[in-house]
Amino acid sequence: MSNENPRDPLHGVTLEQIVTRLESHYGWDGLAQRIDINCFKKDQSIKSSLKFLRRTQWARDKVERLYVATFHH
Repeated sequence: MSNENPRDPLHGVTLEQIVTRLESHYGWDGLAQRIDINCFKKDQSIKSSLKFLRRTQWARDKVERLYVATFHH
């Protein structure tokens, strides 16, 4: 998703802000139920999640879609 369009719900939102807000809303277990990745199931931390998501585009796409679906109806 492009972060260049101001109408984009992700415009100006960092990956860290996305993960932090989703974790606050769903908790790690809730995130793991919605997106099946180990950083949400085992090594549950913002730092480990960011490291994985920055390297793994398909997982980042899923996290971004969940964020938009959750907070931008």
